[in-house]
Amino acid sequence: MLNDELIVAVLQIVKDAGQAILSVYDEPVELTVKADESPLTQADKASHQLIEQQLQLLTPEWQVVSEESDDVVKAKRTTLPIYWLVDPLDGTKEFIKRNGEFTVNIALIVDGIAVFGAVGVPVQKKLYWGGKTYGCWLEDETGVHALSGTTKSDNAPLRVVGSRSHVNAETAEYLEKLGAHELVSVGSSLKFCLLAEGKADLYPRLGPTCEWDTAAAQAVLEGAGGKVETLAGQPLRYSKADILNPWFVASI
Repeated sequence: MLNDELIVAVLQIVKDAGQAILSVYDEPVELTVKADESPLTQADKASHQLIEQQLQLLTPEWQVVSEESDDVVKAKRTTLPIYWLVDPLDGTKEFIKRNGEFTVNIALIVDGIAVFGAVGVPVQKKLYWGGKTYGCWLEDETGVHALSGTTKSDNAPLRVVGSRSHVNAETAEYLEKLGAHELVSVGSSLKFCLLAEGKADLYPRLGPTCEWDTAAAQAVLEGAGGKVETLAGQPLRYSKADILNPWFVASI
């Protein structure tokens, strides 16, 4: 589906979007609130515009569906066999807090499956990419590394990642039933990437997310041998009539 040339081009788009975000990172935040009460900044807009334009040039035959696309484009994704699903800035609240835990996300969806994803972490100068048939890779300041996740030793507590900005009673109850564990709070789709990198074992999400929040990072994690399943044990899928994801658990 994606050859090496296309992958390299997509990774460059993620990097360029990250630079567009960082170019306004130290400026006063121009904050507006969308209809769903989520925040929107000039960085979200800049990243969206760059990604949309560059992907359309790269693959004009494939629709680009972004969190910042209009409702008509978002609805169209349910009928598309192949399209790009984009979250130009996942973790806007983390961007506003200036904690660096926000990401740029591009996924390729084929027949409702996230087959490839790229996740950039601009402040940390990291870029993750992969999918079930592509493996999983991390580029950082030391080079490019293949990732395969790790399994914890029998006597080590379970390492669980959770949302920094979204905590609820259902998640607290789930964690209580796990028994001994270490909990680390992290923003954005970076949580999936920590699993792929072998720095965590489990990410339960018993709260709302949208398809663009998870697609790219799910592909990355699956490339490392992990999985993302609903509470019914089914793989998390895309192109649904409801753009909200069901609750899920990501694991390695």
